[in-house]
Amino acid sequence: MRILFITSNRLGDAVLSTGLLAHLSERHPDAALTIACGPLPAPLFRSVPGLERLIPMPKRAWARHWVELWRACVGTRWDLVVDLRNSAVGRLVLAKRRFFHARAPHLHKVEEIGRVLGLSPPPAPRLWIDAVAEAEADRLLPGGAEPFLAIGPTANWTGKEWPADRFADLAARLTGPGGRLSGRRVAVLAAGPERERARPVLEALGERAIDLTGRTDPMAAAACVRRAALYVGNDSGLMHIAAAAGTPTVGLFGPGFPETYGPWGVAARTVISRVPRSELLARQKADPQASGLMDGIPVDAVEQAAEELLGPTTRERREVVTNPCKSPETGP
Repeated sequence: MRILFITSNRLGDAVLSTGLLAHLSERHPDAALTIACGPLPAPLFRSVPGLERLIPMPKRAWARHWVELWRACVGTRWDLVVDLRNSAVGRLVLAKRRFFHARAPHLHKVEEIGRVLGLSPPPAPRLWIDAVAEAEADRLLPGGAEPFLAIGPTANWTGKEWPADRFADLAARLTGPGGRLSGRRVAVLAAGPERERARPVLEALGERAIDLTGRTDPMAAAACVRRAALYVGNDSGLMHIAAAAGTPTVGLFGPGFPETYGPWGVAARTVISRVPRSELLARQKADPQASGLMDGIPVDAVEQAAEELLGPTTRERREVVTNPCKSPETGP
């Protein structure tokens, strides 16, 4: 059996599609999978069970990337095509069954993608982290370190970036004396082109920082973040990687859409700007370079979300045992 799975060129959307892919892999364990996606998320799919071919699709002028994908796939008679790009390729190759993505703006993307195969509840995103990525994480992270705080202070555009000084303040609260992660290191992750925008956070953290900016592909980033006690970051593909890796995740949203793109899972929280989104979008429309769109998120609110995910401290657990009338703080 041969299955063609066409997913996004964007990192976040590709991660959110992995639950559907995992469902196909588990439902058809003997199938040979061909996966087409953008070059950036491609490493996340290299260890999918049953993978026969991985086709990265760098964008080309005149949509030539779609022509090249059609040429790569037209000679195969597919048993099943799942096309999340709703492309002509999914319609023009030979296939016994075809499924296409239909927009459902009222749903979260994971739910929307699950509807492609009529799955409710939808399968949660998941990652297949391989030994190569684990070895890279071993090399990048301090040996034997306790689970650390991971932060993602950048995004694909600056309007979605929480101020650097607030990330530094949050890290100091959580990892400083008395914090839930007291004494732990802080890993800072960002894509290569965003490295300079993460530098103020690194400088503020000083020796506590583990600089992973521009040093990982998505698979290695997943292997690193999976070892973290908590991830806090802006609305980005890295945020979705953290949640899919099973790391407690806090996602920060200003002009974005958490009801559609919030981190997925029981160990995930979103913190939304106190400034109405309509106002933020109007400011963005008037000035695409508008700054301060994430200023409406106070550090206190993010710290509270982090504490909910981290659960009670050791002292509070002892109090619960010795005084059963006291209720513990609610965890994930």
